[in-house]
Amino acid sequence: MKLFGTDGVRGKAGSYLSASLAMRLAMAAGIYFRSNSHTNKILVGKDTRVSGYMIENAIVSGLTAVGYDVIQIGPMPTPTVAFLTEDMRCDAGIMISASHNPYYDNGIKFFDRFGNKLNSKDEKKIEEIYQNQSLIDNSVVIEDKIGSSKRIDDVIGRYIVHIKNSFPKNLTLQNIRIVIDTANGAGYKVAPTIFKELGAEVFIINNHPNGTNINDKCGALYPCELSERVKEYRADIGFGLDGDADRLVVVDNLGNVVDGDKLIGALAKYLKDEKKLLNSSIVATVMSNGALEDYLKSISIKTLRCDVGDKHVLAMMQREKLNFGGEQSGHIIFSDFSKTGDGLLSALQVIAYVLKEQKPSSEVLNPFKLYPQLQQNIKVDEKTPLESIKGFEKIKKDIDDKKIRHLIRYSGTENKLRILLEGENAKVLEEEMEKLINFLKSKL
Repeated sequence: MKLFGTDGVRGKAGSYLSASLAMRLAMAAGIYFRSNSHTNKILVGKDTRVSGYMIENAIVSGLTAVGYDVIQIGPMPTPTVAFLTEDMRCDAGIMISASHNPYYDNGIKFFDRFGNKLNSKDEKKIEEIYQNQSLIDNSVVIEDKIGSSKRIDDVIGRYIVHIKNSFPKNLTLQNIRIVIDTANGAGYKVAPTIFKELGAEVFIINNHPNGTNINDKCGALYPCELSERVKEYRADIGFGLDGDADRLVVVDNLGNVVDGDKLIGALAKYLKDEKKLLNSSIVATVMSNGALEDYLKSISIKTLRCDVGDKHVLAMMQREKLNFGGEQSGHIIFSDFSKTGDGLLSALQVIAYVLKEQKPSSEVLNPFKLYPQLQQNIKVDEKTPLESIKGFEKIKKDIDDKKIRHLIRYSGTENKLRILLEGENAKVLEEEMEKLINFLKSKL
């Protein structure tokens, strides 16, 4: 059974992602990390989903059963868990979150002792241990070898100091008005604290999590309310986070949602202007608009592309010795400060650039015009291999002949088929998308 998807193990809590699966997975992970243990400590954080209690307790049971000591830090952003895993010298870190998914889903993400997400080889080894009943049975400890667990509530300060240090010392947020939508998620405490301490006038919305309202028509996936509040409060900018605060959506001073690719382009230029962009190159995914690549080329920045997923972005950044990359969806990585997408870190860099330019955010964050692009999702019951569908290759060739860039892939986190079409003529894109959707629905 394959457990890991694009970003950890994810599924409906209590159903696929049951307490027993979480405990066994934790045991398998503990056995795997034990082979290279330095401190015998594993850090565990979570977002604000009601199922987090069940899964957290199951993970603690699994880890302590194989002899690990556990540090529980409660609701905390994913990038905070990545940072604290390394900062507190833990053997590994675990984040319980389904990110942008509805509250009834949940997920488990793993970090190594340096705060990096696990690669596919590491995940495969954990899956192999998960399937090996005798190995799990023989790894259970007794008596004084059983691990302990303790909850620490004051670690948030370490992360706040770390993030604030990424903001230029010569800048201040005094007289800057900011709206922040925390999506009733893991950033609901840390987000307002950071911006208030830097001097901003902060308006917080959707910061009252109740276990079931995370991502519920709010945050990065639903920026409509954020846009309205920016206009209502006459704010300079608005920031929307997702459930685990590793994603950022920006709303400019006019209430317009800033496209993710434009955000990447603007931030790349900022780093280049500051002479902080390593090798004059960035990493984007296959989902990014072609206009981003052309814009960056015009200012002498090279674009490298990778598969979808911020762990793939980071892997290519590390391979090519780069320090900036991101996804159209809002996962942006500044590897000088973080090893995963970090919505709050990215927000600070955005406002720093706006302040440096001394122009409204609506001007600074609109550096180029996008090429027409359409995206659609189809819900599926099972992920039938696309290459096995009769007629699929022909319809792809028809799209190629019209010089339309396309990406057709299954989601790694949900039962959905994702379709992207990009070209010069919006009407042709709509026609081809309709044909493609009809064809795939008839087959799937």
